[in-house]
Amino acid sequence: MGDPGDSSLDQAPAAPDPLRSLPADFAEGFRDIQSITDAALSRLGPQELLNVLVDRVRAAFRADTAAVLLLDEAAGQLVATAASGLEEEVRQGVRIPVGKGFAGRIASEVRPVVLDAVDATNVVNPILIAKGVRSLMGAPLVSGGQVLGVLHVGTLTSRHFGGQDVNLLQLAADRAALAVQALGAQADRAAATALQRSLLPTALPAVDGLQLAARFVPGSGSVGGDWYDVFFLPSGQVCAVMGDVVGSGLKAAVIMGRMRSALRAYAMETTDPAEVLDRLDRKMRHFEPDAMATVLCAVFSPELDRVRVSSAGHLPPIIALPGRPAELALVAADTLIGAPEPCRRRFSVLEFPPEAMLCLYTDGLVERRDQVVDEGIAKLCLAVANIEPEACCAAAMTAMSQDRLDADDVALLVFRRVHADCWPGALAVRFWGQPGVRQEPIPDGKG
Repeated sequence: MGDPGDSSLDQAPAAPDPLRSLPADFAEGFRDIQSITDAALSRLGPQELLNVLVDRVRAAFRADTAAVLLLDEAAGQLVATAASGLEEEVRQGVRIPVGKGFAGRIASEVRPVVLDAVDATNVVNPILIAKGVRSLMGAPLVSGGQVLGVLHVGTLTSRHFGGQDVNLLQLAADRAALAVQALGAQADRAAATALQRSLLPTALPAVDGLQLAARFVPGSGSVGGDWYDVFFLPSGQVCAVMGDVVGSGLKAAVIMGRMRSALRAYAMETTDPAEVLDRLDRKMRHFEPDAMATVLCAVFSPELDRVRVSSAGHLPPIIALPGRPAELALVAADTLIGAPEPCRRRFSVLEFPPEAMLCLYTDGLVERRDQVVDEGIAKLCLAVANIEPEACCAAAMTAMSQDRLDADDVALLVFRRVHADCWPGALAVRFWGQPGVRQEPIPDGKG
């Protein structure tokens, strides 16, 4: 036992300094690179970071060239993104297949590679040969076990890069990978948020006989693929859409944008919401087989007295009739867009008398980790009342946000019919045809 008064026993030994074994000039070069990548997290954009990085790496190694190629995972290629002394690579958009040539080999084997003599047998990028690069050293950019790209340096005279050089370049690549990943995540979130907001209606259309209001709140986590839309069809009818792409981040936002555009195009061709979703499903299966989404499409009749609703796995609407509490509308539920088992889609018909309210929403409004979704829906029903849609949205958001974790996006769309004509004060939901078979619309003036 040591002396209890010896304070040295309470202190953990200092971690070894990985730079201590390096020559002073190399260690100083790495500290320069380290300081740049740290500062970049707060003040540099991704491209600025890489431009500064290649300059610093080139100087630290007294090299003639330095370049960063980032991985395009979908294409399986490395893309020249920043260069110093090899700017032609970036200007010409050089792409190197993973597993091919010098950089492709580094990404494939996930380890540093040194070429003491560069020639056409070990590189596939003709710019390196034309530039006169004689020796190359490269290291993979890896973060969290994922290859992000390749960092390499080169010289126009023959040079042997030793183990110490390789270790230093890998340290620099590791620092760069962390910064690139963090900045990339920031950029993706910003792009996803901007894309998502740009695709939401800037203003809801003015519809005679309808009052409309909407709310959209992005989640505090990764941006999702929630969206809503309201637009006029060529027939003059109003179409409303509420959707939620499975997944999150920029990829989900991009898929959401494509689905929104495709759905609008199909709605130009038919007023049948089931047919619209059927066509959307076929399109997504063909062009983006990995994408899935819940979508609800509702088409109001010209007189606004009925609403045809088709649901692709989406939560059912809430309807509130005059003098009656809000309740779930009885809407046939079909499979998600992109689900493994396609189906012939159906629609349900809701009668929509004067002063009725219709509420569409995404699961972020009603789902909680500690309760079943039915509890959230019941709570939302209590908050929906026959009042002005703006007031209804405010009441619903107040009621549902008290226990919300803010992790998921929330979209809410409320309609109130104000055109005064005579309608019974009861909800009728009618199905035509058999389950799994197209259900025909009600002929105008009948039913």
